[in-house]
Amino acid sequence: MATPPRSTRRQKADQQGVSAARIRLGRVFRVESADYFLLLGTTLFLVVLGLVMVLSASLVESYLEDGGLLDQAIRQGVFAIIGIPAMLIASRMPEQFWMRIAWPALIITCIPQLLVVATDLGIEDGGNTNWLRVGPVQFQPSEFIKVALVIWLGLIVTKKQDKLGDFTHGVLPILLVGGGAIGLVLLGGDLGTVMIMGAMLLGALFLIGVRLRLLLLPIVVAVVGFVIVAFSSENRMRRIMSFVDSNCDTGAADALNSCWQVMHGTYALANGGVFGVGLGNSAAKWSWLPAADNDFIFAIIGEELGLIGAIVVIGLFVLLAVAFARVLRSARTMFAKTVTAAVMVWVIGQACVNIGVVLGVFPVLGVPLPLVSAGGTALLTTLVAIGVVLSVARDPEAPARAAARTAARRARASERAAR
Repeated sequence: MATPPRSTRRQKADQQGVSAARIRLGRVFRVESADYFLLLGTTLFLVVLGLVMVLSASLVESYLEDGGLLDQAIRQGVFAIIGIPAMLIASRMPEQFWMRIAWPALIITCIPQLLVVATDLGIEDGGNTNWLRVGPVQFQPSEFIKVALVIWLGLIVTKKQDKLGDFTHGVLPILLVGGGAIGLVLLGGDLGTVMIMGAMLLGALFLIGVRLRLLLLPIVVAVVGFVIVAFSSENRMRRIMSFVDSNCDTGAADALNSCWQVMHGTYALANGGVFGVGLGNSAAKWSWLPAADNDFIFAIIGEELGLIGAIVVIGLFVLLAVAFARVLRSARTMFAKTVTAAVMVWVIGQACVNIGVVLGVFPVLGVPLPLVSAGGTALLTTLVAIGVVLSVARDPEAPARAAARTAARRARASERAAR
């Protein structure tokens, strides 16, 4: 019998290797739940959409600030390239890993924020001192505190789950430590981020089953504190008063007053109509709308992609909320429930606030649209937080079931061969 040529044998070996790799890859993906893929797919779609819209919305501002059309888009792309693998790596980590690093993560992330508010290293932007520059890198420590707070909350609720019905011994210690971390951010004056973090803490406790009567007092204290801090700053007062200023709706306000951003956000949405003016053709981004690639990027989406594009973006966040809710419902441990609830309130709540500001439902609070707006620190930390949720969305028993099915198939194949 003739021996096949060496090239033929090599081709067959290569084909078998490729087939084996495909089988292994298929097994890896089959062991994950549908909720895992719903959350992962929606997240990746929003990130890609965000990169496209940041590229379009930031062209003019990038040229005016840095002299290059693509500088902001490139920075956003770099953080996406870092953030997506970080999310996937986080999704493979077990709960025990997150619980071990919870306290160190919270302490370590609070140190840079302390440097922001207590030293001259803090950088002021838009009336808020919430940035820290280390060499050529500028970032927001408060965004890292969000992720650490999510993990820490999962740990502490797991340890105190039998005492969550007792305010003094269960709820109060959580609020004191979490409120301390949030207070560091409040010292920097970033009221929008503080509001999201407070909602994340209280909302997660409510969603995991803490009775509302135990949260009423903290909610009242938070609202009173919000009002006091809001009225203590002239800049924030102007933004809040512009929200109730009827001249902002009529367009009679002076072009240089605090109605400017609200008015031109509305103009951008109106200019888009149903089908939009086309990707890249926004007029508002030509220095008419401040923060066009960040806090008001939804206005650019509505102008360039029209009502249809805006509805698609809202629909994607609704789908993301459904994915979070499904993971929350199927969570097997208190840690999984807590981190999922916290990240859901963070991402979906922040998206609602951002879109509500552009639509004129809320005053200008200065929070970006998660996964879409420009901002490398925010994109990176949001992806890592979703990675934590993906890690608890995985079915820990699925690999064992898949291995058992594979062993059973091999046994049946061996029996047939023996016959």
